[in-house]
Amino acid sequence: MVQGIKVIKPTKQQLEQLSVDRWSPWSCEVSSFDWSYEGTETCYFHEGRVTVTTADGSVDFGAGDLVQFADGLSCRWEVKVPVRKVYSFDVDDVDD
Repeated sequence: MVQGIKVIKPTKQQLEQLSVDRWSPWSCEVSSFDWSYEGTETCYFHEGRVTVTTADGSVDFGAGDLVQFADGLSCRWEVKVPVRKVYSFDVDDVDD
């Protein structure tokens, strides 16, 4: 596990409880870029495959994953398969 990134495989019930269907959409083609989080972001990946690298290491995730990025995290995204996700800054914590 990489510090500042939590990845889980949510159940349908967890997604409903989080109201994922009301979150903001975001998409990205194959690319690489640096990113820093100003707030804790939680996102659910409908499509795609990504590797995110931080000073602590790398983590891979994609379609079907619920990912939470910690406030203040700096990282590099490598989008390997085009991404379609939804995200929210209003989720306290996700349980694995």
